Amino acid sequence: MSLKIALALIAVAGGVGIGVGYFLRLIISLGKRGSMELEIRKMRLDAEEKSKQILEGAEARAKEKEVEIAGEHKERERELKTTEERLVRKEEMLDKRQINLDSEQESINKKNEELQKTKEKSEELVRAQQEKLEKVAELTAEEAKGELVKSVEKQYETDLEGRMRKLEIASNEKLEQRAREILTTAVHRLGNSVVSDVLATTITIPNDEIKGKIIGKEGRNIRSFERATGVDVIIDDTPGTITLSSYDPIRRQIARIALENLILDGRIQPAKIEESVKKAEEEINNIIKKKGAEAAYAAKVPNLDPKLLMILGRLYFRTSYGQNVLDHSVEVAHLAGMLAAELGANEATARAGALFHDIGKAVDHEVPGTHVEIGRRILQKFGIDEAVVKAMQAHHEEYPYETPESMIVQVADAISGGRPGARRDSVENYIKRLEELEAIANQHPGVEKSYAIAAGREVRVIIKPEEVTDLEARKLARDIADKIEKELQYPGEIKVSVIRETRVIEYAR
Repeated sequence: MSLKIALALIAVAGGVGIGVGYFLRLIISLGKRGSMELEIRKMRLDAEEKSKQILEGAEARAKEKEVEIAGEHKERERELKTTEERLVRKEEMLDKRQINLDSEQESINKKNEELQKTKEKSEELVRAQQEKLEKVAELTAEEAKGELVKSVEKQYETDLEGRMRKLEIASNEKLEQRAREILTTAVHRLGNSVVSDVLATTITIPNDEIKGKIIGKEGRNIRSFERATGVDVIIDDTPGTITLSSYDPIRRQIARIALENLILDGRIQPAKIEESVKKAEEEINNIIKKKGAEAAYAAKVPNLDPKLLMILGRLYFRTSYGQNVLDHSVEVAHLAGMLAAELGANEATARAGALFHDIGKAVDHEVPGTHVEIGRRILQKFGIDEAVVKAMQAHHEEYPYETPESMIVQVADAISGGRPGARRDSVENYIKRLEELEAIANQHPGVEKSYAIAAGREVRVIIKPEEVTDLEARKLARDIADKIEKELQYPGEIKVSVIRETRVIEYAR
């Protein structure tokens, strides 16, 4: 029983404790709430005080700013008033000046009217006097003027003619003297030597044994060499020398290089001869390229297409009346450049036109047309400046002189060709006859190539064996001989040799 009482007491004590705890908590929370409200009220009062201070400061600054702006406004008003007064004074001055100008203009107009009236009176008086003079002289003014001019012309006609003649003679003398000075200066500044053209090349051989190898068994090697190169090989009794003769310098140089290589090698036979000739042709192409580049550099004509330099280099092996065409072209370029500098023309255009003036001769035996027309087509193909084309095309007067440089090129060409010993007409005619001889042979179908040898006394024709039979070869020889008789004039007789060779090659591997 006591245990139940104890438990009941404990339960009552626990309930009372819990109630007391809740009551205390309520009291504490109410205390805290009161303190927070006081703190909030205090913060509100502080904020109101601060806002009041801020408002007072802002009002004070606004009043200061208002006073400042009012002062500036008054100052601006004073300035505007001063400016307005100044403008009013200026306007008054302008009005006064305008009044003065109007009065002056009125005065000038009156004076102009008075002058016009005076001028009209003067003209009336002059007309009246002129009419009186015409009545007295029975001549009009124009007739009197014509009579006076005629009498003066008649009186001084002799003097005028004499004076005009003297002026013309003096002017021509001065022009000729100036032209002589310019040409003399240009010629004296260029002192190129003149080299005569040769039609034969001499090769030195070490001994007669090599000479025998060159001839070969029954002349087989020498015939193969002549057939491959198109030159005439002359072997005489002169010890240690062999002469290569041909009007074509390119063939002659190919033959010289090929023969020298064969002599160094020592193995001379038909197959080796053909191989050596092919190598010599490649070497000649390299020489042509080199000579073209050297000529352009010497003539001061830069930035040329390599193919154009190849065509230019071929002129190294061409001659014109015995004069080397490439050397002649470079010489003309130097002369044209100096003449252009003296005359104030375009020196670069004159040099280029002079260097290319004979470029058509490099291929004139392969392409139809004059060398001037061929040269024009070559330069246009490689995009050369039109001014350079105009400068080169008029040197033989086939085209008109369109620029000063075209006249300069023509003069320079004449100077170079007119030098003592520069050209020989006989050599040119001789070469022309040999070219015509080969051209006649090449016209026939089946002809592979032809060579004029033995100073034009023989033409050697190599035909294609697959196109021409032995019987047709005989007829071809007769046809060529007949055509030569009809179209060419020549002393003595010309031997026509038609060569037909069949060659079969196989390889064992």
